Amino acid sequence: MNKILIIIPAFNESKNLKKILPDLKKKVLKFDIIVVSDASSDDTVEVAKSEKVFYVSHPINLGIGGAVQTGMKFAVENNYDIAIQFDGDGQHLASEINTLIQPILNDEADMVIGSRYILDKGYKTPLIRRIGMLFSAWLTSIIIRQKLTDITSGFRAWNRKALSVFSKEYPSNFAGVESNIHGFFCGVRIKEIPCKFEPRQSGKSSINFWRSFYYPFKTIITALGVVLRANSFRKIK
Repeated sequence: MNKILIIIPAFNESKNLKKILPDLKKKVLKFDIIVVSDASSDDTVEVAKSEKVFYVSHPINLGIGGAVQTGMKFAVENNYDIAIQFDGDGQHLASEINTLIQPILNDEADMVIGSRYILDKGYKTPLIRRIGMLFSAWLTSIIIRQKLTDITSGFRAWNRKALSVFSKEYPSNFAGVESNIHGFFCGVRIKEIPCKFEPRQSGKSSINFWRSFYYPFKTIITALGVVLRANSFRKIK
């Protein structure tokens, strides 16, 4: 039987966690859960304690990528076969987890991304943000020679191979672009599948109007940096 960990990166998500954790514990009984509080100032850690799940609390804010990487390191150190990123904003559904990990169980992929956009499942994205996401997905798809539709999705799963790669190097911000390109150059097999998402339940997204506008420019810089580092690595090899 596979040992599976659900990683919940959380920055001031206590209100959402009070709903998310009981639902996860009810629907995925055999999976372990770790909440990574990214220097939260609310009672995120107290909620994790009350629900009797694993938790880690960062003393300083590292960004969502840093929180996810902490969870990955925990997964590697404790010999988990699969780890799942399940964001603390209430958008992901526990009922979709088994669908998300199926390609890994079938040995079809090392990393699986749950996409909001392969099929029309009713998820709405603000126009400016959607334009930035489309550009980033287009550029990333060209570089890795594989079509992706939702590179900013925080609903992901990794097997041991992918965890060994990303636990060592994972971007703190704009993780969707950089991690996909980095994974591609490291031989990580990526698969995207359609999943249903819900609107954020409480709090605010870290991607606001200005970050949405800035995202395409950051994508270009980030992608170029990863490609240059990958080429240099190949030359050294």
